[in-house]
Amino acid sequence: METTIGIGIISFAHGHANAYCNRMQTFDDVNLVACWDDNAERGEAAGTQFGMNYSPYLEDVIQHPQIDAVIVTCETNRHAEMVEAAAAAGKHILCQKPMALTLADCDKIEAAVQKSGVKFMMGYQMRRDPANIEMKRLIDSGVLGKIGVLRRRHCINALFSEAFVTGTSRWHIEPEKNMGMFMDDASHATDFIHWMLGRPTSVIAEIDNILTDVAPDDTGLAVYRFPCGAMAILLNTSVTLAGENTTEIYGDEGVVIQNYGDAPSCNMPRPVDAVALKLYTREEPSWRDLGIPIPNGHGERIAAVPRPFIDCLKNDTEPDVTVEDGRVSVEMVLGAYQSAREGKRVTFPL
Repeated sequence: METTIGIGIISFAHGHANAYCNRMQTFDDVNLVACWDDNAERGEAAGTQFGMNYSPYLEDVIQHPQIDAVIVTCETNRHAEMVEAAAAAGKHILCQKPMALTLADCDKIEAAVQKSGVKFMMGYQMRRDPANIEMKRLIDSGVLGKIGVLRRRHCINALFSEAFVTGTSRWHIEPEKNMGMFMDDASHATDFIHWMLGRPTSVIAEIDNILTDVAPDDTGLAVYRFPCGAMAILLNTSVTLAGENTTEIYGDEGVVIQNYGDAPSCNMPRPVDAVALKLYTREEPSWRDLGIPIPNGHGERIAAVPRPFIDCLKNDTEPDVTVEDGRVSVEMVLGAYQSAREGKRVTFPL
């Protein structure tokens, strides 16, 4: 593909669009061409900030001859409609999480991508975190042996923010646009778990409002089982003030512990000798700091999303976070919601 990739933005409804554009402005191989937003004030402001042409008409972006790819960062319930339009226009797509709110919409997205032949990548920043990449390597290498339990605490504090629940980001807590906060944020963790352990066979979960009542839910706990017998425990809340430990992976040959891997833990002051990732094995029975740096803020992880997408386009390689990955993540979340509603274990596929 061309030396410079032309990018269009489909909505600034999701705040991550700003982080992506801020980072892409530093790329000498990206041209931020145009953006669309159904909120004209927001779209015009973003266009001015990032040097993009704003249009209130979606076709002006997806049909623009200088745009090679679009980033879909509108409300979640509109992802399928936007992906279908962009794919039909031959534009490559980076899609914000979660991919959709229903499996039917996931299937529409998959069909549109397959029919058009465009490249499609999900915007899961946990795949770009060096600590997470190292944990994946340790599992795949066999250093940890057979995995018994993986526990992931992936949290935010958004529901404690008045601006989040009353401002333009309020759509996140509207059920028809985003289902619930567990769908919104736990989809990061379900993708992480799927990436680490593969597809689960079942889930049992509790999801509810515990500390607030402004959204459909603020806290969720899910236990997934896998064909190998392993369990994965997912804790996700949108009401976490602070944290430290984020991931524990227990195998019969080793254990790896991650700290400071989400926003509440990463965005707060920490000791000067803080450790991001440490490993204990039978062969070396003491904790070892693996030397992974801790980002200065969680925003660094978010801003890391566009670079692999741009490289994928330039090098004509296959996306490493696929449309199928996006569907599995959504299915895992939907299974947890179903389990919480029915009060029983739910098996996959749904």
